Amino acid sequence: MNFERVPPVPSAQELLDVAFRRAREHAQSEKRMGTLVEIIRQKEAVKFDVMHDRLVSTLDKTMHSLPETMKLPPFYQQLMEITLDVPQFKKSCGALNWAIQKLKAFHSVYSRKLHQARNQQILSQVSKEGYGRIASIIKQIKGNLAYLEQCRRILKSYPDVKEMFTVCIYGFPNVGKTTLLNRLTGRTAEVASYAFTTKSINAGYFTVDGKMIQVLDVPGTLARPEKMNNIEKQAELVRTDLANVVVYVFDLTETSGYTTEKQEELFKRLGSEKPVLVYVSKTDLTENKVMKGFKQEYYSVDELKEKIVEMVK
Repeated sequence: MNFERVPPVPSAQELLDVAFRRAREHAQSEKRMGTLVEIIRQKEAVKFDVMHDRLVSTLDKTMHSLPETMKLPPFYQQLMEITLDVPQFKKSCGALNWAIQKLKAFHSVYSRKLHQARNQQILSQVSKEGYGRIASIIKQIKGNLAYLEQCRRILKSYPDVKEMFTVCIYGFPNVGKTTLLNRLTGRTAEVASYAFTTKSINAGYFTVDGKMIQVLDVPGTLARPEKMNNIEKQAELVRTDLANVVVYVFDLTETSGYTTEKQEELFKRLGSEKPVLVYVSKTDLTENKVMKGFKQEYYSVDELKEKIVEMVK
């Protein structure tokens, strides 16, 4: 599922500015016939129609461009629970629907009032009151629009996870997980020399003998299951719910800031529920005696691919 295409959520002020501008443009675009009062009435009626249509259509489009949580696959539902305030997300979507219904009701009321106005003063009064009520409705959902835009930016960071054989690259921050993803899949995901470079899930793919394999590089974890932060929870979600096999990355140089003993501790916690393959990163920087003293069986990139393909068959 790809959330990249979700369009930006406009602010309350952007909504009003565009709607008022379009209303003025349409009102001035045609010559009108009749008495002065009739001409003013026609112009104001056009303004109300254009403003109503523009606001309702934009809010409706925004509401339907955002995901319906209960219709998402379980993985994405859980990812939203980790990264968003889902009750607030639902409440904000509901606020947009409330505004749409209010706008429709006011449009009906003020269109009738304009039609019934018999002089210029009443027309001006009705118009001013109507514009004020419309602006008030939009301003009441100002916070909801702002929150939904925050959510959209987070949703945009979600990986396009597919239903296929999946490899989870797992380990402490800064041990070389993203570099391994790039080497396995040919991606160029961000790599930097500080912890938690990966703050969301990176996805890549490689194909062997016509078989496509999904590789997910997850945020680093800190071996603290009782108090994981939201970044770490994403890693656990992939490992426990999506992965068919886990590749655990060791950094024996300890330049990541984590001792080999600490990395061994996390490795042992993985258990035997799913196959776990070991990869040692930064081997070119690791002393020979350290490599020789490492007791775990580990694989090179090419060997990892071979083992993974064997599991797919």
